[in-house]
Amino acid sequence: MNLSLDYDNTYTRDPVFWDAFIESCKQYGHTVYCVTMRTPGEGQAVIDDLQDKVKEIIFTARKNKHDVCFAKGISIDVWID
Repeated sequence: MNLSLDYDNTYTRDPVFWDAFIESCKQYGHTVYCVTMRTPGEGQAVIDDLQDKVKEIIFTARKNKHDVCFAKGISIDVWID
């Protein structure tokens, strides 16, 4: 299963919880992406926090998250926003 985890006001509300959640997902064979509306230029904090934890960080640059993932060939099963 592919899961999308938002960064602002989701991951940032409780990073310790979300880090444990991400690890649990990986242990069960799931894939976690961070999909954020930020632009890459606004993303250093996201990269610092998540680059080694999730499969990929996707910056949508204010575009629709689903559309950006679809264009990249990524099908998200569960969106956590």
